[in-house]
Amino acid sequence: MNEQPVVQLKNLTKKIGSKTIIDDLSLDLYPGQVTGFLGPNGAGKTTTIRMMVGLMKATSGEVIIDGYHLNKNYTKSISQVGAIVENPEMYKFMSGYQNLVHFARLQGNISKERIKEVVKQVGLESRIHDKVQAYSLGMRQRLGLAQAILHKPKFLILDEPTNGLDPAGIREFRMYLRKIAAEDGVSVLVSSHLLSEIELMCDRIAIIQQGKLISIRSVQGSDQDKRKVFLFKVSDKEKAWQIVKDNDEDIEVEIMDDRLMINLEKEQAAQINRTFIENGIDVYEIIPHKKTLEEEFLEMTGGEQIV
Repeated sequence: MNEQPVVQLKNLTKKIGSKTIIDDLSLDLYPGQVTGFLGPNGAGKTTTIRMMVGLMKATSGEVIIDGYHLNKNYTKSISQVGAIVENPEMYKFMSGYQNLVHFARLQGNISKERIKEVVKQVGLESRIHDKVQAYSLGMRQRLGLAQAILHKPKFLILDEPTNGLDPAGIREFRMYLRKIAAEDGVSVLVSSHLLSEIELMCDRIAIIQQGKLISIRSVQGSDQDKRKVFLFKVSDKEKAWQIVKDNDEDIEVEIMDDRLMINLEKEQAAQINRTFIENGIDVYEIIPHKKTLEEEFLEMTGGEQIV
């Protein structure tokens, strides 16, 4: 990654009394990239987010946003941050447009052209002059997204942004979020307990446990690994298992239901297939098996509950 990070967490630590809540956490967040922020209950996600926006002071370490140190130049660093925490609160008796005008006045330097621009970005042109009380939850989330990006922040924090949305609303919100990240080069951090949604929404996943960063990886990273797990559906599982072991006793292979699960390189999978056929075993299916984010999360955290 050659680009300069928008946000840098450097050795961030938070202690309360003798208890360490966040332990030497370092993380870089890049423009145009959506990063999922996951962890079990009590892992320290909310504490980290609070420190990132100055609502909680770090015991040690630094938060740097757009080159400005949060503790040294709070106003300039926080001016580059937008946020949605669960369901954004709006004035329901006002229209969506009036709400945005109100927030624009609070910022002090936002034009009517910019308001129109964000309304178009989040797809609210046809309903922006309706009162917010008539909006569906999905529309209110989109209005909240418009409000959060109104001042053109370089960093957007979303804490459970799809709470309460139906599948269509979640898909719609995801589409607009990725559009904003790509078009405006915004770095987005999403904290959510919906693992399947995080997998679809994000480019990278950062997982913390007990205040430590235990994993950070690309969502597509496992597709590029040299070795993969392949599922072979064959006519004789026991005989096929023995053939694999006779061929290479170090290959990881196990019988799972009506299939063999074998950890192989791509070239080995083709060779194993030929070997089965040469030994009279019919091969009905060969399926590359990719672990879901849920499976990987449970493996890494030992099955601790995520919230």
